[in-house]
Amino acid sequence: MAVRRRGDHQEFAVDVARADRALEQARAEDRGWNRQLLDDAARRALGAERPGFDWETLELVLVEDRPGVAEDRAHVMALGGETTVRVVLAREADGSWVAESVG
Repeated sequence: MAVRRRGDHQEFAVDVARADRALEQARAEDRGWNRQLLDDAARRALGAERPGFDWETLELVLVEDRPGVAEDRAHVMALGGETTVRVVLAREADGSWVAESVG
């Protein structure tokens, strides 16, 4: 029974994480953020900072919509195998996205 509960808990955690990502995506879209531009900036950052990292998916996990365009941040997780890399993107005054950190 304990094993079943642990499995149920793990499935619940996966479902919650999936819902959180969907909410962050909806928040970004609601603010007019273009997901393709975010993904492109994350890809450039990963290519420059982690050229050997073979990621499989990019997940938008956090949207920081602060007053003014230049204060916005987006956190994207690059997932590949057992490795996860967080890319924090900063929005420029012209609306473009650049990597603030990769780690």
